[in-house]
Amino acid sequence: MHFIIGYFRQRRKGIFVFFLFCLVFLCAFLLYRLPAGAVLYPAFVCTVLGLLFLISGIRREWLRHRRLEELGRLPSALQESFPEPITVEDRDYQQIISRLCEEQKQLETQMNLRYSDMIDYYTVWAHQIKTPIASMRLNLQNQDSEFARRILEDLARIERYVEMVMGYLRLDSDFTDYVIREYDLDEIVKQTVKKFAGQFIRKKLQLDYRPLHTRAVTDEKWLQFVLEQVISNSLKYTESGRITIEMESDAMAKEAGDAILCIRDTGIGIAPEDIPRIFEKGYTGYNGRSDKKASGIGLYLCRRICDNLGHVITANSSLENGTVIRIRFKGPRSR
Repeated sequence: MHFIIGYFRQRRKGIFVFFLFCLVFLCAFLLYRLPAGAVLYPAFVCTVLGLLFLISGIRREWLRHRRLEELGRLPSALQESFPEPITVEDRDYQQIISRLCEEQKQLETQMNLRYSDMIDYYTVWAHQIKTPIASMRLNLQNQDSEFARRILEDLARIERYVEMVMGYLRLDSDFTDYVIREYDLDEIVKQTVKKFAGQFIRKKLQLDYRPLHTRAVTDEKWLQFVLEQVISNSLKYTESGRITIEMESDAMAKEAGDAILCIRDTGIGIAPEDIPRIFEKGYTGYNGRSDKKASGIGLYLCRRICDNLGHVITANSSLENGTVIRIRFKGPRSR
């Protein structure tokens, strides 16, 4: 119906002129007092022919409309087969669109090349910066002092920042190296927690780790990245108490065949107004504003990675009552 209304509205001037001419001829016939048959018969023939042309025009425009709708649903790279132009205006528009599409392709090619060069540069940079880090770590391994332990923690933090940069750059890349298969969550979590052993000891925090006994389809490296960000935040904002890692019992999740990994701390918590936005890019919230070093990128990357892996990450917290981060795995199985 909208198409029919639009069709008549677009051609309202032509329709008005047609009826105006009919009125002129009718008045002329009446003034000359011609027989009614001489008036009605040509009027009937003209009306029939006009309706035939009108129906033909509507059908032609409807087919063009459907063709353009189909093109609109295709990716931009495939939108090259336009309907045959009828008017000069149609041809001009198609030429403009074709030129814009060509310019867009050139810009996309240039952007892809720049993005690829940037990825290559930062990949080389990441490998190069790991060399002095490894050298410093090797030199400090034989030193048993508080200073050496603090330096080792700082080196581990630098390595995580390097991995964060690479994760951020590779997140939307076509070359993201996901290896999706079934993994033992206990092994992944233990490897991740081991990296923070020094910080647990230095801050005198208790780790309450309860065996998970769960296997899940995921990517080991990227899930470790997510867990590192979550545990790092827990350590950062927890001055006393404990950090608990366990599989959470949830009736609805079990009914759906899912499982929930829960990381709970007794830290300073998150303000209620910040909870809905902590996974947004660059959002630091109240805690981030207090800690000038917060970037607001870590949890954003966690959410993006979980989305790519098919997991769901959520947070619950309140000020001074700690924070709970939950990662929901689709269809895992116990072992």
